[in-house]
Amino acid sequence: MVLTSPASVVRRHAGDNNLSGSPKQRAREGGTRIVLLVATVLSLLVLATLIVDILIDGAGRLSFDFLTTYASRRPEDTGILAGLTGTLSLMVLVALMTFPVGVGAAVYLEEFAPKNRVTSLLETNINNLAGVPSVIYGLMGLSIFVFTLGFGRSLIAGALTLTLLVLPVVIVAAREALRAVPREIRSGALALGATPMQTALRQTVPAAVPGTMTGTILALSRAIGETAPILVVGAVTRRATNEPWSLTESFSAIPIQIFGFVKQPQEEFQIEVAAAAIIVLMVILLVMNSAAIIIRNRYTRTY
Repeated sequence: MVLTSPASVVRRHAGDNNLSGSPKQRAREGGTRIVLLVATVLSLLVLATLIVDILIDGAGRLSFDFLTTYASRRPEDTGILAGLTGTLSLMVLVALMTFPVGVGAAVYLEEFAPKNRVTSLLETNINNLAGVPSVIYGLMGLSIFVFTLGFGRSLIAGALTLTLLVLPVVIVAAREALRAVPREIRSGALALGATPMQTALRQTVPAAVPGTMTGTILALSRAIGETAPILVVGAVTRRATNEPWSLTESFSAIPIQIFGFVKQPQEEFQIEVAAAAIIVLMVILLVMNSAAIIIRNRYTRTY
């Protein structure tokens, strides 16, 4: 048996560090950093170029009338009120349906579900569904909500389709937020006589609210820019000026209107009007992402 002293162990680790820090290794790491830096800079340059180009093309079209006017055949008179109200209506409905179902499923899977093959299969399917292409959800919504359940090409069918799209993302985000809550909080509540349900509702879930809200808002930000699912379900590019919106009537959204603008033969529609609508959509996305960051930074607890 060979005995080793602490000093020999330290010298051995020092030798390993010197080996890992050899000139060849340092050169390889330096090359990797340069490649990553170049890729990052190129990505930012492409993004900045696209944003500047859109701002140049569409900034002149932005006005209060553009936001409060329905679509017209003349570029100078057209607006995105149908798409704007449709997008906001979709987001409200999707949030009302996604948040309770997604959080409830996450709480059950993380706090109460037995660890067996059925639960493992369910968790695997949820994780896989988060990466399914959005057009697949559109086809599923068309089959289930439009034809089978008889909702037709309506606002509620579009909202349910987007709910299916973002629900796996919300469940995964809520589960990660619940996992971040220290186990000691659960143990302390149970030791004081609380039931598992009381522990989950009064301790675990409130502590996971920042992460859950952040994941939900980011999921809604994804849904707000989706075109394929609601296009398959039956969103329209134009709509009559009858308000308020009804769950059973046809609907539109800003991405759908952008799609309709670029198909118009007039160059003003393809460039200026479409760019202005893209700016409005980007502002909405920026507001939602900023809200997610603020909620995360303000309400996150350090344990």
